[in-house]
Amino acid sequence: MFGLGISHRFELYSQPADMRKSFDGLCGLIKQELASSPVNGTVYIFVNRYRNKVKLLQWQNGSFVLYYKRLESGRFDLPVYDANVQSLSLSYSQLVLLIDGIAITNIDRKKRYELAI
Repeated sequence: MFGLGISHRFELYSQPADMRKSFDGLCGLIKQELASSPVNGTVYIFVNRYRNKVKLLQWQNGSFVLYYKRLESGRFDLPVYDANVQSLSLSYSQLVLLIDGIAITNIDRKKRYELAI
């Protein structure tokens, strides 16, 4: 089944990515630049230099799934982050806002009840 949800971890790669890269090339970025494993269940988000294309790489049930979106006009509005970090953790809500073109730079998440496990 295809799908992303709140149970996934999302990591936005902080550098512009070459959108010609596919599964193996993006896995190489994850291994080399992020020192992480592409099969750990995290959904990795890559945006190109012009911020009009985004790819999401996910390991799911023994195979990779690649989501790709290209804007015909406009740009993805990325959150502000320190230039020294390699990736930025996003929540599912932030990912949806990013993909839908809503700025997530000034959003303040209000405190909600969480069940302690």
